[in-house]
Amino acid sequence: MKTASRTLMKSSPELWEMLDTPERMHGLMCSLVGQATEIEVSEREPETRLAWKTTSHLYEAQIEVDMAEKGWGTHVEVSASCKDEVKRLDGWLDAVMEELATPEKRPFGGVA
Repeated sequence: MKTASRTLMKSSPELWEMLDTPERMHGLMCSLVGQATEIEVSEREPETRLAWKTTSHLYEAQIEVDMAEKGWGTHVEVSASCKDEVKRLDGWLDAVMEELATPEKRPFGGVA
């Protein structure tokens, strides 16, 4: 299992909202294994830890995300393993961290 970590200028609830959706977890897993696959959530501790794995017997892959408040942001650690893609994990982890760090633009509602 390989790991990348970074302190992001986002709150734990904001990061949790980004990650704790079936679509996001499925998309991250599919990009890790290189094709569509089903997932199963193995651990869920709101705003602290989220882990999921493939349900397919063709792939042995899992993703774990740990979060902890740190100063003005949140320390995020993303770990992943994929039996057949060990060399590709470093680039994949960097891409996931960049995606999580990117600010989301939210328009002001009701302002005319």
